[in-house]
Amino acid sequence: MKCPFCGHTEDRVVDSRVGREGEFIRRRRECLKCHRRYTTYEYIEDVLPHVVKRDGRREPFDRQKLRSSILKACEKRSVGVPAVDDIVADIEARLHDRAEKEISSLELGDLVMEHLQKLDQVAYVRFASVYRQFKDINQFMDEVKGLLKEGDKAKAPTPVRPKPLLKAK
Repeated sequence: MKCPFCGHTEDRVVDSRVGREGEFIRRRRECLKCHRRYTTYEYIEDVLPHVVKRDGRREPFDRQKLRSSILKACEKRSVGVPAVDDIVADIEARLHDRAEKEISSLELGDLVMEHLQKLDQVAYVRFASVYRQFKDINQFMDEVKGLLKEGDKAKAPTPVRPKPLLKAK
C-alpha cells in the first residue's frame, strides 16, 4: 500500500474492522516512514454488470463514479457522506442480485433518483437536471411540480370516519 502523504510503500496495519454486513474491511494503517495514519477499504472483487450508455457504449460499473455523481448532487446540502455511501451500497447490492450482465445508464439513473427523492429533494432535482438532460426551464418546472404533487399526497391527512353508534339492548 502506498502512503497518500509521502508515497512510501511500507506500512503497518493498526486496526481492522469488518464493514456493513461483511461487504468490506476497513483498515487503519500507519506509514513506517512519515508515521501518519490513513484508512483503506478492501472490497471483494465481483463482476458487476456493464453500464450501457445512451450512445451504445459499454463500460464497467464504477462505484466511485456513481458515488461522486451522488455527492455532487448533494453538495452543500445537509446530507452526510454515510447516507451517500448507503445509497451506493444499496445500488451495488441490487446490481449483484441481478442476473443480467448489463444495465442501461437510464435504469441506473432511475435507481439513484429513487433514493435521492427520499433523501433530499434539492439533490433529487439537481441530479434529475443532469440525468434527464433538461432542455429548458419548462422541463425543470415539470419535474419540480411532480415532486410537489408527490409531497402533497404524502402529507394529505387521512379522513377520519365517525365510529358507528352502538345500539343499546
